[in-house]
Amino acid sequence: MTRQMTGAKMVVQALKDQGVDVVFGYPGGAVLPIYDEIFQQNDIRHILVRHEQAAVHAAEGYARSTGKPGVVLVTSGPGATNAVTGLTDALMDSIPLVVLTGQVPTFMIGNDAFQEADTVGITRPCTKHNWLVSDTARLADTLHQAFHVATTGRPGPVLVDIPKDVQFASSTYTAPHQARVSHYQPRVKGDIEGITDLVAALEKAKRPVFYTGGGVINSGPEATRLLRELVEATGIPTTSTLMGLGAYPANGKNWIGMLGMHGLYEANMTMHGCDLMINIGARFDDRITGRLDAFSPDSIKAHIDIDPSSINKVIRADIPIVGDIANVLSDVLEVWKARGAKVNREAIAKWWERINEWKKVDCLKFTQKGKTIKPQYALARLEALTKDHDRYICTEVGQHQMWAAQYLGFNDPNRWMTSGGLGTMGYGFPASIGVQIAHPEALVINVAGEASWLMNMQEMGTAMQYHLPVKQFILNNERLGMVRQWQELLHGERYSSSWSESLPDFVKLAEAFGAKGILCNDPADLDDAIMEMLNYDGPVIFDCLVEKHENCFPMIPSGEPHNKMILGEASTKDAIKEGGAVLV
Repeated sequence: MTRQMTGAKMVVQALKDQGVDVVFGYPGGAVLPIYDEIFQQNDIRHILVRHEQAAVHAAEGYARSTGKPGVVLVTSGPGATNAVTGLTDALMDSIPLVVLTGQVPTFMIGNDAFQEADTVGITRPCTKHNWLVSDTARLADTLHQAFHVATTGRPGPVLVDIPKDVQFASSTYTAPHQARVSHYQPRVKGDIEGITDLVAALEKAKRPVFYTGGGVINSGPEATRLLRELVEATGIPTTSTLMGLGAYPANGKNWIGMLGMHGLYEANMTMHGCDLMINIGARFDDRITGRLDAFSPDSIKAHIDIDPSSINKVIRADIPIVGDIANVLSDVLEVWKARGAKVNREAIAKWWERINEWKKVDCLKFTQKGKTIKPQYALARLEALTKDHDRYICTEVGQHQMWAAQYLGFNDPNRWMTSGGLGTMGYGFPASIGVQIAHPEALVINVAGEASWLMNMQEMGTAMQYHLPVKQFILNNERLGMVRQWQELLHGERYSSSWSESLPDFVKLAEAFGAKGILCNDPADLDDAIMEMLNYDGPVIFDCLVEKHENCFPMIPSGEPHNKMILGEASTKDAIKEGGAVLV
């Protein structure tokens, strides 16, 4: 049975058929026909943000916390260009998004019409794929393709640019099962020879490590379950990238913490000293690898990834396996068990003895003294008071982001939303809105720095309009903290434009929006203030005044290998005594 409908109605029908329940967006002239169709139905909820960048970040938060694609609707010209930062962020972090943009009528394209931009050209480098639909007859099929491409293989953002006349015109609607998607079918089963080689290496390794990434979480709950089964069965130490936190639980007995530039001492030393490194769903980004010629120098390197372009792109893999993480781990376990479920347990026990010596350095040690709140203390208390809640954590970007990764524990996937590859200031607040929309009964906290938070502060209006009780936990050091840290350590303490001379009163700002504001500047008051934040049934801006010049350690300086870290004062003496090569 064929159905005739306008292009605008096709958009809404396609979203319904794809199971979409919420769209984040901002209206404008080039998408008014679609907004009119949204108005006339009740199945899809539209969330009106205050800026198109925030719409994309909110959709990212929704997608990252649910595993479902986030959907965005914005107008042409500046609506589309404002979405570019979010698109690039989602591309870098493999977040599935479908972004719908309005476009001027087809007969006006190329004439510098009002609010015209070459959206397809502009967004080609920052989307997994994009389309300009010039014929209403192709619109529904293209929309279904867009969802398929966004969610299949390595997830990512896609964009469909829809001219206004295409929205007004009528044609036959194409149902999802009729859509042309066979042309994009990424490989999901790993090569059995490579899997067998990996198992053979696993059986013999004396100093192995699992290096897990966001690809484990993107693969879905089965991948997480299989990873945990493999780790527990083999007893192999497990570390993670920033984006992979929660794939293996932070309270798991084989967890050695996050690795990389601000990773834990024991995780970085393990990576440097291992003889078998098994990369599961990570892309060897520069914040993990450090100096390439000194990265994990004596190890056999296995790399499992669904994206073939990621294999051998940065680090040569001795055992490359292309496939979906869940499928590959299932086969690895099957082959390993069929061969007798063997590992070199005696050697691995000695390996753990060495790792446990590194753990004694206690690289996250700090001392809270005096009347000034240390940021580490603020996050340690936030962790203690919220860890038993149904909790989701978002962050902005900077020192606070790294401290959050270090001091907050994640025992489940999809609970940690942060901007990894692009490092987008302004990400966390709108992301927290998307998470709260997806999980209305949960506790959603955005750990922020005052500078990052101000980049999308206007979204307090969105939080208030939709009664979203998101908690904005701002570590306020009145500085661009990570910039200031690098200037101190690498640029002769020349603090060029790395402080804020005119900050708002965050309590009054919260009250101006009708929200609650809380100020805390004394460690003795911190617990009570955090509980006040948690007990308030509505949006909160928590202004936590912290030590202005605290540095985030450990830190691998640029150009140094994993075994050369700068540690905080409380850990450095122990690290040197233990034998690690530490820069001071």
